[in-house]
Amino acid sequence: MKRNLITAFVYLLLGAAFGVFYREFTKWNGYTGVTALAATHPHLIALGMLVFLALYFGLKDDPILQNKKFKIFYIVYNIGLPGMVMMMLVRGILQVKGISVSAGIDGMIQGIAGVFHIMVGASLVLLFLALFDREKAKKLQK
Repeated sequence: MKRNLITAFVYLLLGAAFGVFYREFTKWNGYTGVTALAATHPHLIALGMLVFLALYFGLKDDPILQNKKFKIFYIVYNIGLPGMVMMMLVRGILQVKGISVSAGIDGMIQGIAGVFHIMVGASLVLLFLALFDREKAKKLQK
């Protein structure tokens, strides 16, 4: 399905942009330590581009693409992954700028990031359930 290819391409562009942002932002601020910004680029490339590229090649014109579980996976995953990365961005900018936040704000950042991580995990379970439905349908056709 073309949508998976376009989604993979968008994540590639976002991953490249976040990689450039990480490199330039830390350089401009003279920051040499470890920061959450470093994780944004690989998350977008691996969990974004590679997942949807694999789905594009593995499920091209497959009936699973019309499966309700697959459709819900697509929506939830594409909310959860960018949300996760945005929270890494927030945390990373605070780290680079040396801004300390109260325990309440830090807890809020962690909580929101946790919700997005749960969304990604739950959506991956939905993807597998859709794949199991596909296998069951194939078995019934034989």
